[in-house]
Amino acid sequence: MNAQTPSGRRVLTIPNGVSLLRLLSVPVFWWVLVGQRRIALAAAMVFVIGATDWVDGFLARRLNQVSELGKFLDPLADRLMIASAVVGGLVVGGVPALLAWPLIIREALVGGAAVLLARKGIRPAVRREGKVATFLLYGAIPTFYLAAASVWPNLLQPAAWIAGGVGLVLYWYVAIRYLADWRRLRPASLP
Repeated sequence: MNAQTPSGRRVLTIPNGVSLLRLLSVPVFWWVLVGQRRIALAAAMVFVIGATDWVDGFLARRLNQVSELGKFLDPLADRLMIASAVVGGLVVGGVPALLAWPLIIREALVGGAAVLLARKGIRPAVRREGKVATFLLYGAIPTFYLAAASVWPNLLQPAAWIAGGVGLVLYWYVAIRYLADWRRLRPASLP
């Protein structure tokens, strides 16, 4: 990469490397959760991966390395990790279906709309409420895992329900706002 490359077109940046590591951790998470059945370790992985969610964005702004690739990789890493944690939690009985299925349905709706618009070069801005929802869900899901692994279940189960419930409501609120935005932004050629 030469020094004249505009910041937004950079590919090899530290924040993009962090996002890539987050993406690569998803198959490792599946191996730990389903292959090894180590639910508490899988919970720790979700916490760590979730905690690094802010790292790539912070570094991108701090190092002036915001890039179009990073704007794609960061939410992709979030969505894949949350989807993996939710579906994996259903598989091993760590995440209640009452929370998991509305999250899965939401991701399918918003993900489908995002793919259609991305093909036309349209990407709505990330909303603060979405970041808060993601933060709450990154906390709630592994907390459900820990409760399922018999780690302080009487304390962690209620905390997971509170964080998960608030996160779910915010997640759907943001989804509705995104879908309304996308409806206004979509080209006439899209359904």
